[in-house]
Amino acid sequence: MDTTAAIQIQSHLTKTIGKVQHSTLMGQAPKCIWLTGLSGAGKSTLARAVEERLYRDGLCSYLLDGDDLRLGLNRDLGFDEAARTENIRRVAEVARLMLDAGLIVLVAAISPYRAGRRMARALFNPGEFIEVFVDTPIEVCERRDPKGMYAKARRGELARFTGIDSPYEIPREPELRLDTSLVSLEDCTEAIVEIVVRQI
Repeated sequence: MDTTAAIQIQSHLTKTIGKVQHSTLMGQAPKCIWLTGLSGAGKSTLARAVEERLYRDGLCSYLLDGDDLRLGLNRDLGFDEAARTENIRRVAEVARLMLDAGLIVLVAAISPYRAGRRMARALFNPGEFIEVFVDTPIEVCERRDPKGMYAKARRGELARFTGIDSPYEIPREPELRLDTSLVSLEDCTEAIVEIVVRQI
């Protein structure tokens, strides 16, 4: 193959439609809203409420829920530190691809380590990654315990459970901090939507 033909093929393969074109078509600024917090804090419930509200407002979003991803994309991963880090890396990479498609991406994942959350943030441009710390006290999370996980962990039937025998590193400077035991679901939803809409 001569040089001219190789250049033509390379030129043909160059991506010409990217994040700017997708977001312009959708009329929105793509964002990654990353909800982190303990199990039972209200991350998934809040993320679903935000997704529904954005839909009603005519904005295109998609929810990546940590529990769902553990059943599919990340079902080969365990719960030691290395596996948790890889779990977050994969979730962040998928979120970045969806953001490049112009979407507002909602991630609901415990993501217990600061290093993992920093790694996720580093994949995005400044202003695209919004860390929301769902700062619900562990006592409240345990009372909710929708899946009975805390009870199992307390009985020693579940190892490496975040907040019991595995650490959760509290975010130092999240863009938003919400305690779902003190603030209503409606007000928490509004606080997140306000951040998204403010920058469109």
